[in-house]
Amino acid sequence: MAGNKFIDNLLHVPSYGWKNENGTLIVPSSKQLWLEALSRINIMKTKKNWISLTSCVLLAVMSIFFYQFLFNYFSWYLVPVVVLYSMMVMGTHGTIWYHRYCTHKAYAFSHPVWRFLTQNLVIKTLPEEIYVVSHHVHHSKSDEPGDPYNPQAGFMYCMLAEFNHQRISPHLSEDSYKKVVHFMKHTGVGLNSYAGYQKWGSVANPFYTIGITALNWTFWYSVYFLIGGHSLACALFSAAMLWFVLVRAFNYSGHGGGKSKHKDGIDFDRSNLSINQTRPGLLAGEWHNNHHLYPGSARAGFLPMQFDLAWVYIYVLYKLKLVSSYKDSKKEFLKKFIAKGHSRDMKPLAGEAYNREHLAKIPEVLKQAE
Repeated sequence: MAGNKFIDNLLHVPSYGWKNENGTLIVPSSKQLWLEALSRINIMKTKKNWISLTSCVLLAVMSIFFYQFLFNYFSWYLVPVVVLYSMMVMGTHGTIWYHRYCTHKAYAFSHPVWRFLTQNLVIKTLPEEIYVVSHHVHHSKSDEPGDPYNPQAGFMYCMLAEFNHQRISPHLSEDSYKKVVHFMKHTGVGLNSYAGYQKWGSVANPFYTIGITALNWTFWYSVYFLIGGHSLACALFSAAMLWFVLVRAFNYSGHGGGKSKHKDGIDFDRSNLSINQTRPGLLAGEWHNNHHLYPGSARAGFLPMQFDLAWVYIYVLYKLKLVSSYKDSKKEFLKKFIAKGHSRDMKPLAGEAYNREHLAKIPEVLKQAE
């Protein structure tokens, strides 16, 4: 991980700042948050706002598909399709691509073509830069002032984080910019030179970003139209829009809404507020507390019943030789937190995906991992 000074100055500081003089978190009002967001999408103010405006344009266009689906092509049989695509397909892809590959380099592709196909496996929404760079800061400053989606500052602080907190600073030195490029160069995204960054205020080249999104949308709309007409195409683009909007809420709920909600035997990392949640875990492989323990692991489902669909995809590609290598921290987790007596602290909890019967199987799983 990069040095603290670099991390401290990596993101574009909002007008209300990250922390008070005494080091406590600044909690902006709703008015401050919305004014900041409006300022960050104002392309007339500076062309460096292009990347934030792009997200707004994508949402606006997707809302047209959503309107068409609701009022012209709605069918009840498409509702579960929308839910499945939004929560499972888009969610799992987000874990596979943005989280484990782009940010944490938890696995490597054997050829760029497999990387490109994985990148475009679903309808494209979020520019990689917005997710990747800020997520490094998130891990360095989890739930502290400077965390771009600190849940302790409230729900809307997280929901508007893409605009207000996740952009890179427009004032980076050339050396610092090279470090940022290092975060992104393995992704295959078209990147700006330092001169291009000074002009556009971003790592990603705007022409690449807009161009690949247009091609992605054209391809997927054509495919879905050929399969099920405008009704299916509009339904799935609506689903992508719902994921694009609601994924911001995970930054809030995945850290307990800013409160300590750790559960014994489930959440082992107590250095931050991250928690393992059953729904995002089972549907998208996002066992978040496990991930904070081992961010570089291609697998985050470590305990029995922690099914990890993202890991299944990565492992299948590895068996097909489309992924050349991966990091898997399950064995280390089991040795550190289970084999050394921690299992006695694990308590069965009503409503959780695992209980005493499942936990009893852990020694067997550990033995198999040897």
